[in-house]
Amino acid sequence: MPSSSRRPCISSSKPLLPPRHALFASNAADGPMQTLKLPSAPLLIDIPSKQRDVDAPRVALRADRSLRLSSGTLYQRAYHHEPYPDSSNQNGIESPSPTELTLPPFASPTSPKLKSPPFAILLPQSSTFWLSMYFCFNLGLTLYNKSVLVRFPFPYTLSALHACFGTIGASFLAKHGYFTPSRLNLREAVVLVGFSALYTVNIVVSNISLQLVTIPFHQVVRAATPIFTILFSAILFGAQSSSSKKISLVPVVAGVGFATFGDYYFTYIGLLLTLLGTLLAAFKTIFTNVLQSPTAVRPAYFRNPFDLLYYLSPLALVECLLLAHATGELERVQLYAAIGEMSRGKVMALALNGCIAFGLNVVSFSANRKVGALGMTVASNVKQVLTIVFAVFIFDLTITTLNAVGIGLTLVGGAWYAWIELVEKRDAPGMNTR
Repeated sequence: MPSSSRRPCISSSKPLLPPRHALFASNAADGPMQTLKLPSAPLLIDIPSKQRDVDAPRVALRADRSLRLSSGTLYQRAYHHEPYPDSSNQNGIESPSPTELTLPPFASPTSPKLKSPPFAILLPQSSTFWLSMYFCFNLGLTLYNKSVLVRFPFPYTLSALHACFGTIGASFLAKHGYFTPSRLNLREAVVLVGFSALYTVNIVVSNISLQLVTIPFHQVVRAATPIFTILFSAILFGAQSSSSKKISLVPVVAGVGFATFGDYYFTYIGLLLTLLGTLLAAFKTIFTNVLQSPTAVRPAYFRNPFDLLYYLSPLALVECLLLAHATGELERVQLYAAIGEMSRGKVMALALNGCIAFGLNVVSFSANRKVGALGMTVASNVKQVLTIVFAVFIFDLTITTLNAVGIGLTLVGGAWYAWIELVEKRDAPGMNTR
């Protein structure tokens, strides 16, 4: 090959790759640079003498798939944008000369680890905020569930749908870096499976008992949940509630009884199942708080409500589907869809219902962590009465004078309890009154 067709090499007194720097050197001070080549794995070779006109230093050949950066003009040079670090902070390693362009480690911009969330999730710390959100979501879902179940009478499948949306929502947030799921050891995994079973059995018992007793009787028995919460918290964990709090529960429980006064028909099996459901509801509320609250001997099992929802929802989904299959409900759902009852409007209504349920789970776990197990049971009773108030306007129901007295008692009792808790936390922050 004629020598005129060969590209001459520029000789330089400085080596392109100094002995102390095995990565890259630009030699920007020696001459203009048209092309900057970044090697993915530098390979040092000597050009054979028969292929060069003059003595040339060792050069770095880049791999075919390395990155190539071209300057916009012929005389544009590459400079380091930030001040070079002090060599004294490099742990004894000599810093490169000013003519060497040191590049940071390459990371793909598509890596999910580098993606910052589009907006940060800043959870407020106010107990009042979370209780307000709990009322809004719980009331909304209760009233919405009533209208949905009238057109989609499959409670286990609906519960599985709620768990499905919880799984999707928590997985989406974890994938995009809004929270980091905890790594569970064997003990924590066993605790989680047990809690998911409690969560699912509570739903099952509640649904079965509703078929054997009237709604007013069911609400009155469930109003005793705060009493069981105080009892089990004291027995299992030694958590003591003040006398003022215990007294404030009297108008709450009595108010629910007056507000739901009506046809108190029940069977003995229905009574036992309703009592069992009340016990399970108290246990569920207590252990939800325990799983998210650290103690002196161990940290919290789950650091935030998203973490708990991330692990609980898939288990609840599987368990609800198994229950729906065992009771024959899945076959009825398939028949329901086969005869054309699943219209597009119902599908959209179910999807919205699932989204509200996901929001309620997040709000419920967050509120439980802030206000404690007993506070959540009192809030649940107040929610039941507020549901009656809203149902009067939405579903055109009528209430008697006794019902109105019960509504007033429950609201006053709930406000009294909230005021006592606020005073106790202000006067004695270290007291365990939950």
